[in-house]
Amino acid sequence: MAEAKKVTTETLRKMKEAGEKISMVTAYDYPTARIVDEAGIEIILVGDSVGNVVLGYPNTVPVEVDEIIHHAKAVMRGVKTSLVVGDMPFMSFNVSAEQAMTNAGRLAKEGGTDVVKLEGGEEVADVVRAIVTRCGIPVMGHIGLTPQRVSQLGGFKVQGKDIGKARKVLADARILEDAGAFALILECVPYPLAKKITESVSIPTIGIGGGPYCDGQVLVLHDLLGLTAGFQAKFVKRYANLNETIKEALPAYKAEVASGTFPSIETHSFTMNADVLAELE
Repeated sequence: MAEAKKVTTETLRKMKEAGEKISMVTAYDYPTARIVDEAGIEIILVGDSVGNVVLGYPNTVPVEVDEIIHHAKAVMRGVKTSLVVGDMPFMSFNVSAEQAMTNAGRLAKEGGTDVVKLEGGEEVADVVRAIVTRCGIPVMGHIGLTPQRVSQLGGFKVQGKDIGKARKVLADARILEDAGAFALILECVPYPLAKKITESVSIPTIGIGGGPYCDGQVLVLHDLLGLTAGFQAKFVKRYANLNETIKEALPAYKAEVASGTFPSIETHSFTMNADVLAELE
């Protein structure tokens, strides 16, 4: 059986042209990255969602470049074929093109990521162009609902429902394509608008709350596996309920430790030569 080839930006472009759907999920450490990679998922995102999903922050805003690099290095150790995307955190690319290029370079050089992702439309086009042309680092765009700007957007709301905002999202997609982005995340965008964008650009679109007509889909791994509790966004589908599985497993372990049934001598313990034991005694 031939070994699977490394996914590249060219792979994704060809998938769009062939009408093949692209799968993308987050991963933040070695063991989950290895599992995701072995499952054949085309793209792994080391997202700034690590902040609220793994690190306990209230949102993504506090995440630092060093934290993305730390988790990206672990992810890269577990990946053979998936394309790995390093997320650029809040204020790591907003001040200047020089700042953005420096931090994108750090994600690629220190973190080992294949590409980077940043949020925003027309306002970051020059930054995207600089990273792509001057650094040679591919950039994935992210438009629609951009969590780093959620305070400006008035909360976690669907973007593009009225004509003015719909035109803005569509224009942003075309501008980012022209700036050199190799793909676009469309977050919380009405599906007819996402369909229009997907048909209007030559680069792949990856939806998260963007409906079925995008070229691919992305979910946070912890949401997909049911590891998160509480509020669940409309666009999330849980394919497992590991939260409940873990809640059942840990009390069972605790009870067996308390009762002395774990570890058993027969199954979970090691023996030694009787002569050695006698000499020891």
